[in-house]
Amino acid sequence: QVQLVESGGGLVQAGGSLRLSCAVSGLIFSINTMAWYRQAPGNERELVAGITSGGSTNYADSVKGRATISRDNAKNTVSLRIDSLKPEDTAVYYCNAEVTPRILRVQSTYWGRGTQVTVSS
Repeated sequence: QVQLVESGGGLVQAGGSLRLSCAVSGLIFSINTMAWYRQAPGNERELVAGITSGGSTNYADSVKGRATISRDNAKNTVSLRIDSLKPEDTAVYYCNAEVTPRILRVQSTYWGRGTQVTVSS
């Protein structure tokens, strides 16, 4: 069974930085795109940043220039660093990955449970 587990959330002061990590575990054949989403109270879940298996990245306009997404294909992990944090970055951050399990061999989208990030002003 494929599982995604996030870590690294918490309370951070505005202007500070944070790094989120996500580990994908299970019997995995391959991982395509990995991404971070976030959802603030009352808002829809939105894409923060994504990275393909080849390393191409894309970012939401709200974090462009402040965020860096990276992945370690050997370890099946994806990380997100955000600098110059703002109160509006406060949200639950979710890890997302397109995974093909080793046995089933059908790509599906998997989600982590989320990690809370709170930016205080």
